[in-house]
Amino acid sequence: MRIRLNAHRPGALADFFVQALGFQRGRQDATGASLVLGETLVDIAACDGQPYPVSVPGWSPLFQHFAITTPDMVAAMARLDAVGGWAAITRDGPQRLPANTGGVTAFKFRDPEGHPLELITFPNEGPTTPPRIDHSAISVADTATSVAFYGALGLAVGGRSLNRGPEQDRLDGLDGAEVEVTALEFPAGGPHVELLCYSGDYPRTAPPAGAGVAAEDVAATRLDWAVGADMEDLAGRLTSHDVSFDPAAGVLLIRDPDGHLLRLSTG
Repeated sequence: MRIRLNAHRPGALADFFVQALGFQRGRQDATGASLVLGETLVDIAACDGQPYPVSVPGWSPLFQHFAITTPDMVAAMARLDAVGGWAAITRDGPQRLPANTGGVTAFKFRDPEGHPLELITFPNEGPTTPPRIDHSAISVADTATSVAFYGALGLAVGGRSLNRGPEQDRLDGLDGAEVEVTALEFPAGGPHVELLCYSGDYPRTAPPAGAGVAAEDVAATRLDWAVGADMEDLAGRLTSHDVSFDPAAGVLLIRDPDGHLLRLSTG
């Protein structure tokens, strides 16, 4: 899986990821920049669309973040603080979640262009474990609908949990948060996709990403991966999901049921 972010100032955002989060530089030119963490590529594309909406809550269908592992949360937070330019989502610093929801320590924040991100430390990983991107999490309206959609693309459920309580509230910057978390794994492993389905009496007035966010907007984060399927057949079966298929390139651009952008290819 590869992640693409849009940015008005891709060079400056690339600098932030290198200085604050330990990414390695790749290509950088007028069209954007590419970065690497572990085995995952993150592309930052120059765009001229709308800025990221302010303070998009975790339950919004716009919300999408990716999680960066760190073996030392204290050191990671100190590095982040030294760079600045970001805004916290989590209240009261990093939160240790209960053992029945993973026992991880996590902190959510927004980068200088507004993209949500997460730092996460796993209790079973030692201090020498290298940082990596663990997952990209997307907020969804209905878990079963999204599991069926992503299952058609070759992903399978790898785990489920129901997260709630004061630690989850502080992590998400919400009150009364209750979120069904479903991990979807790729056949080849690597970073996974995480579905976040929030319940609760939230004022769900934000438009779906497919209706409210153009491909050139900063909020139009995109996941890219190769699928082992006939792309033309796949495009024909998913016509209700805003599909754009290029047969010559073998590339399918599509929005999932909640409007999150995907780019699928044959290799």
